[in-house]
Amino acid sequence: MRTRTLGRTEVRVTELAYGAAGIGNLFRPVPDEVAAAAIDAAWDAGIRTFDTAPHYGLGLSERRLGAALRDRPRESYTISTKVGRLLVENETTGGDDLGDGFAVPATHRRVFDFTADGVLRSLEASLARLGLDRVDVVLLHDPDDHVEQALREAYPALERLRDEGVVGAIGVGMNQCAAPTRFLRETDIDVVLLAGRYTLLEQEGLAELLPEATARGRSVLIGGAFNSGLLIDPKPGATYDYAPVPVPVLDRALRLRAVTERHGVPLRGAALAFPFAHPAVAAVLTGARSAEEVRDTVDLLSRPIPAALWDELRAEGLLSPDIPVPQPKETS
Repeated sequence: MRTRTLGRTEVRVTELAYGAAGIGNLFRPVPDEVAAAAIDAAWDAGIRTFDTAPHYGLGLSERRLGAALRDRPRESYTISTKVGRLLVENETTGGDDLGDGFAVPATHRRVFDFTADGVLRSLEASLARLGLDRVDVVLLHDPDDHVEQALREAYPALERLRDEGVVGAIGVGMNQCAAPTRFLRETDIDVVLLAGRYTLLEQEGLAELLPEATARGRSVLIGGAFNSGLLIDPKPGATYDYAPVPVPVLDRALRLRAVTERHGVPLRGAALAFPFAHPAVAAVLTGARSAEEVRDTVDLLSRPIPAALWDELRAEGLLSPDIPVPQPKETS
């Protein structure tokens, strides 16, 4: 599987990265053995980049990912986790975490902390859950309501960790464009993980963030390429941005599907291929809960997509003419 470096660092990522929110029991439980098999399948397919966070299942994602990777050569894979949420043990027992999207017992609560001390405490706890002595990438996680503190306190702490060689690359992961663009302009981050804002469905990231990353030689990781599952199976009641899909958004997704299927391409296949055309994009993260989902994603990436599909999307007004699209793969 092809690899790229993140920004000006030596950290390499595979073009497909494994997003581990799903094995943190996002929305529904995933048995331990199914989660382990999904990571094994990703490894067998050549995926060597894995992304997790304390937020995902109150640490369950980190524990499962660490256990699955523990016996593999540490220098052979890249792992990223996130800081900004500390997990604090609940004094009372009972209940679940579904209010925050994860089917796990509510043993802990999340406390936003973008102080320098919070960054260090979060990373230390993540390393303990992962069973590792280092991670390759650390991202500030969703500092939407804490941007000033994250810039003033959390970011300098990450910069020191990078300068000291504790981590290889640093950045920010968010579901919006404005704040990450500000980080690109005001700090020396290496990478932005942009979720849901540069997809076949919507391209908000093309206005400022992606051009800014390109101009500064930084990298972008694309998350949410399927817009929370909408571009896998668009239908009433489907999820979009972790909530029920609005009717106009669903209508657009259905129009996209009609075009892709006319060219014999599953909608999810076109959605997976789309972000790679932009030069700033180093990898696309996809979350798979099972080995079957992993293999399906890898298979999709290898399928050819005719140029006529992108032409029709433009003709239908579903893609702007200035948006880069993948070129047909050469066949031997």
